[in-house]
Amino acid sequence: MDQSVREHDCCSPAEVGSDSYDLIVVGAGSAGFSASITAAGAGKRVAMVGHGTIGGTCVNVGCVPSKAMIRAAEAAHGGASAARFPGIEPCTHGVDWSAVVKGTADLVGEMRQKKYIDLLPAYGNVTYVEEGPARLVEGGVAVGGRVITAPRILIATGSRPHLPGIEGIDTVDTLDSWGLLSLPTRPESIMVLGGGYIGCELAQMASRLGVKVTLVTRSRLLPGAEPEAAEALAQALKAEGIAVETGLAYVSVAQRDGGVALVVERGGKTRTLTAERLVATTGRVANTESLGLSELGIETDARGAIKVGPDMATTRPGVWAAGDVTDRDQFVYMAAYGAKVAVNNALGLEPMRYDNAAMPWVVFTDPQVAGVGLSEAEATAAGHEVKTSVLTLDNVPRAAAARDTRGVIKLVADAKTDRLLGGQIAAPEGSDTIQTLAMALKFGMTTTALGETIFPYLTTVEGLKLAAQTFDKDVAKLSCCAG
Repeated sequence: MDQSVREHDCCSPAEVGSDSYDLIVVGAGSAGFSASITAAGAGKRVAMVGHGTIGGTCVNVGCVPSKAMIRAAEAAHGGASAARFPGIEPCTHGVDWSAVVKGTADLVGEMRQKKYIDLLPAYGNVTYVEEGPARLVEGGVAVGGRVITAPRILIATGSRPHLPGIEGIDTVDTLDSWGLLSLPTRPESIMVLGGGYIGCELAQMASRLGVKVTLVTRSRLLPGAEPEAAEALAQALKAEGIAVETGLAYVSVAQRDGGVALVVERGGKTRTLTAERLVATTGRVANTESLGLSELGIETDARGAIKVGPDMATTRPGVWAAGDVTDRDQFVYMAAYGAKVAVNNALGLEPMRYDNAAMPWVVFTDPQVAGVGLSEAEATAAGHEVKTSVLTLDNVPRAAAARDTRGVIKLVADAKTDRLLGGQIAAPEGSDTIQTLAMALKFGMTTTALGETIFPYLTTVEGLKLAAQTFDKDVAKLSCCAG
């Protein structure tokens, strides 16, 4: 073993045996599998200790089921929204909520089997351990009444939904995101607490599947997004009949008459909002409380997330962490990436540093909201002299042809160097468009270079070119494809 690596080992080298490994991975979700596969590819013996259902949050209760039901809701909504085209009569699709939920559960089962369970036999040097909760101890990890040992440990135990501190919340039968996605029968109405990406996605999904929805948040929708993009989404949700209540304080909540009553305060006045069910989408907390971290000197933040450096190392030598359990970005693709960074550094393979400068993110509403890089506020706070470009979608030919001009594109650049710093887009095809901007940021493009790049006509991504040109010209005065 390389001496430079040995000096950072968590534990003393153990005697070679069935319970001795090169790396122990605690957690079997996206980060856990990414770490185990990376280490196995380097010829290392890995013990992957299961934490909850194999596959973790994304495939089981997060990305896969939510996006499947969002797509189903989108299909149901298509009949009514087709009326925006002249000569097309609208129609209403019948929705069998129970069948949608069952079909989603079947898809989850298939993907969990294919992308996680069936992968294990392909990696002979990965041992899956599922014998109960794990706890880090001197010498390794205690699980199932025994201690398995390794000189390096990676924690990837993920996170879980956070219940907001509202008076009376403990007396209410509250659903989290998965509770709504797996609800066997459709509720007449729901109240969604939280205007972040999960709350917005689920509110629109449920509404399009026939549920009366009230979306409630202390601030504005998508507080981390550009105001222009967030406002475009808010207007779209309201146009679909969703009651959007923002800028308020939660006073109390109680079960009442077969439903839920939430008392809110805004502008010094109180008001009571009611619905059949309450759905809390107010953030997540890391799964760290039973791991024994404090005893080993592993520091966490206020939500229990493990503090890591750019190499994904914790404050305990020999212990790394990745995914939602850390204080880094909570996206499944960043969890897998962070795990790869951690393992490469832990095993002395290729030195890597966690880099999210060109990390794209997407909110799967309609219009989709996506972004990459710095917002205007973040760029200003970072000391840049900022210039911005804001282009509404009615200036994008694709949107005009689709008879759907909901949305906006905003670009942020350094005024001195013209270098792009970030951008966000609210558009029906925003998720596919944002990767082009991510590549532009990754390779240091200027707004001038982006505006001079050739884009295919009648595409949403052409809006990026138009937004870049908007820094110094009025694109409304250009003919099609000009410039």
